Amino acid sequence: MPSSRSTPNPSADPALPLFLLVVGDDHPKACTGRRLLHRGLVRSALRDVGPGGRPVLLDPYARTPLSRADLPSARSGGLLVVDCSWNRLADRRSLRPPSPVAARRRLPYLLAANPQHFGRLGELNTVEAFAAALVVLGREPEARRLIEGFHGGAAFLTINEARFDRYRAAPAAEDVVAAERAIWGGPPDPEADPVIQTGG
Repeated sequence: MPSSRSTPNPSADPALPLFLLVVGDDHPKACTGRRLLHRGLVRSALRDVGPGGRPVLLDPYARTPLSRADLPSARSGGLLVVDCSWNRLADRRSLRPPSPVAARRRLPYLLAANPQHFGRLGELNTVEAFAAALVVLGREPEARRLIEGFHGGAAFLTINEARFDRYRAAPAAEDVVAAERAIWGGPPDPEADPVIQTGG
């Protein structure tokens, strides 16, 4: 009988690479992005995105929402989040990522549970943004491991549970948009009113 070491597990799927670009708007002690870096849960986009890496960038101004169709790109290149203050987002719109990206995607519409913006539509902090992306991509265990220990983390997953169920079941971006319309009555124009998804 072959040993477990010599028998590959076809269901094994490595965790998605997570990259963070911190632009320094938030107080360091309140910044969930810096805490993720300090805990080794995400990697620095400035240092660790390889020359061939093309991550999926979470961009609140993108018209296309993240969906399960983006999972192959996220597997190969990872996810990239820019950590900035939500009230400085417009100033950061022209910020160029440190590497080429596979795609720019906004998060589907969700409620924040962080202490600063609890219950507000879209005003997610950095750890919520990463966790939301992981859940939408069908990686809920990774999302739970990432967000545990952050204030409001469990609540974020709980208050959005029904929404996550709809978004996770959507195979493509147009299906996510249809789910948003069913849940919220139709998303606003992201050019006029971007869904803020990172900040602290």
